[in-house]
Amino acid sequence: MQSSFSMHIYVHVPFCARRCSYCDFSIAVRRTNPSAIFAATIEREWRSWLEAPWWSEVGPIETIYFGGGTPSLLDPEAIGRIVGLIRETRVVAPAAELTLEANPEDLTEAKAMAWARHGINRVSLGVQSFSDPVLQWMHRIHDARQPGYAVAALRAAGLANFSIDLIYGLPTELARDWRRDLELAFALEPAHLSLYALTVERDTPLGKWVARGEVHPVAEGSAADDFLVAHQALLGQGYQHYEVSNAGRPGFDSRHNRAYWTRASYLGLGPAAHSAHRGHRWWNVRAWERYRRVVAGGGGGGRAVEGEETLRPDQTRLEDIYLGLRTDSGVPALSLPGEVVNQWVDAGWAGRDGSRVRLTPEGWLRLDSLVRQVDGV
Repeated sequence: MQSSFSMHIYVHVPFCARRCSYCDFSIAVRRTNPSAIFAATIEREWRSWLEAPWWSEVGPIETIYFGGGTPSLLDPEAIGRIVGLIRETRVVAPAAELTLEANPEDLTEAKAMAWARHGINRVSLGVQSFSDPVLQWMHRIHDARQPGYAVAALRAAGLANFSIDLIYGLPTELARDWRRDLELAFALEPAHLSLYALTVERDTPLGKWVARGEVHPVAEGSAADDFLVAHQALLGQGYQHYEVSNAGRPGFDSRHNRAYWTRASYLGLGPAAHSAHRGHRWWNVRAWERYRRVVAGGGGGGRAVEGEETLRPDQTRLEDIYLGLRTDSGVPALSLPGEVVNQWVDAGWAGRDGSRVRLTPEGWLRLDSLVRQVDGV
């Protein structure tokens, strides 16, 4: 008999007021958001999974994460309905982490208090930059002042555990002051920061600008410089840079994201949401309207699974290495060829710590190519 395991829940909220210039996520731009319809659809999908055979092995739910899209556009009562449903039908750990992604322009003290009342205890704030010209170029709705107002509202509601998202590696034409953005983020005293390199996706506005020659992607070396500057700044401010793109005050790691990096079991609800359990993965249909129709009665019995896969042992091994190397925990030295480890250490890309190998920040910059070396051995 297999031992019980903890479960993590992800809810994808697809609605946005505008598509950002770099975004290729599954979103639905709406003037008004069908909060009640969304909550009812999530409820139907959730109930369809309650009879899955593996639920008999599930222990407490450790994290619930509302991502998107823009979850802060939903009526708070819809958030409460979904959280309440999960609590009513499955055991949620007393100290569970409940995160909601929010945009600064949506955040009021009343809304933050409603989230807290419904159990949200962590907020991820999509700031991206504190420069008005940069925000306009990104097609963001908020201006440089609104993150400060949003943080004040969160603190007034007792939601001091918040994260700030920033994007680095922007085109040189923008003349973005990365150090200044970091300083302004630190001034808000977030418990956590997530820092993401800008990527150019073909079918986004940014991808089309690049294809037409209107925008020139930043040189790889410049983006690497931004990353290393951020790493040193984070350490100087007392943050633990615990994963390539994430840093937190001691005790304020994103427990939900940790679940992904340690290959824990998670169930995704909503359009384009992914799920995983013991080497098996599946994912939902991508578009909101199609997802809604399938869940409502399109033959899936309340589910909207579009595809699935089961990892082979060699794929699992390689993924364990990749995910482990993303974090400051690293991987067991015995999981890597000795000659490869020696090469990485000599180059300054990794260090040995007892029986484990951990990448340095310079190694993190080369993560994909380093893992390809392991795949080839």
